[in-house]
Amino acid sequence: MAQRVCIIGGGVIGLTTAYALVRDGIDVTLVEARDSLASETSFANGGQLSYRYVAPLADAGVPLQAIGWMLRGDSPLKLRPRLDPAQWRWMASFLAACRRSVNQRNSAHLLRLALLSQATLQGWRDEDRLGGFDWRRNGKLVTFREAASFEHARHGLADPQQQQVLSRTECAQLEPALAEAPFVGAIYTPDEEVADCHGFCQQLVARLKASGRCEFLLGQQVTGIRQTGGAVQAIEMGSQVLPVEQLVIAAGHRSPALALPGMNLPLYPLKGYSLTAPIRAEHRAPDLSITDYNRKIVYARIGAQLRVAAMVDIVGFDPALDPKRLALIKRQAQGTLPNAGDYDAAIEWAGMRPATPSGVPLIGATAYRNLWLNLGHGALGFTLACGSARLLSDLMTQRAPSIEMQGLAPRVA
Repeated sequence: MAQRVCIIGGGVIGLTTAYALVRDGIDVTLVEARDSLASETSFANGGQLSYRYVAPLADAGVPLQAIGWMLRGDSPLKLRPRLDPAQWRWMASFLAACRRSVNQRNSAHLLRLALLSQATLQGWRDEDRLGGFDWRRNGKLVTFREAASFEHARHGLADPQQQQVLSRTECAQLEPALAEAPFVGAIYTPDEEVADCHGFCQQLVARLKASGRCEFLLGQQVTGIRQTGGAVQAIEMGSQVLPVEQLVIAAGHRSPALALPGMNLPLYPLKGYSLTAPIRAEHRAPDLSITDYNRKIVYARIGAQLRVAAMVDIVGFDPALDPKRLALIKRQAQGTLPNAGDYDAAIEWAGMRPATPSGVPLIGATAYRNLWLNLGHGALGFTLACGSARLLSDLMTQRAPSIEMQGLAPRVA
């Protein structure tokens, strides 16, 4: 395909899509509403490249568990009902997906995509010498505070050949920073990774600029898409009109505003928060990535900083920092890993994760013959980005898909 591709969205999904296409010899124009790239959801996420922990949020028992969470002051979930039909439609579809059989099927789709993503990033690192974003294969511990949840997890490993069940003592031996932490046990996956998502995006930007095949249009809000005869003709940016030959929507939670007639983009933003705390000489930060299963908090050492990320707030399109939620994360982190970093000097952040009710992203063609989607990755955007980009490039260049598309192709038009 010799046609130039226009991509709407300059986060990790849009940038990896551009990179995959440029590697395949395609010229790209990337349009971003902000004046800088990767400055919203991709800026300070959890940092974990957690390829084997990709089960969707929607599962049997989650609705009842969510009710219990919302009755607690320290709940990882916050719901603010709004007079917003999109919110209610999303929640209804989410509840419909909360069945064990549906969760298992979608988990299999996500695992297939995640392992492709891991292999794709490895290929870019090896073949293109792509680095400079604090990547490490450091391994991951999913830790448990309650015996019941630990027992359930140890009997339902995602990959028994790659994962190990550790007692509390074994957990502390493997990661000394957890010696005093209140965990009863953990699941250890040695080949999980960690990296700086924003740093990764900046490396991609540098490579794309050096290629001479990618044009960036920053500070340009796409306000509409022109189409006729079942094909996209142009995008509108205020009074400016840009003709397009092929178009990819990768605009995260803002994508539904760009939907064309007959399209349904079932996305809603799930707001998350993070703290980025400096690690100084006197601190003892964990080397392994850690997920506190019962509190739904992740910890990742990224260079000389500790990233602590948590929360799912279903509160509408509100990117503002919530001091109470951030204070809760800080308090829980200090109680679990009191000497892991300088929490008082931590940088606070909030981002809007664009999620589908099923947890499975929308990747591929639409009913409009030159309009493509790469969106809806939720909390797994960094983990799934490289594989999603490779898969979309396969489709757009008319190659056989790198993995089976079942369950991943969008049903949106």
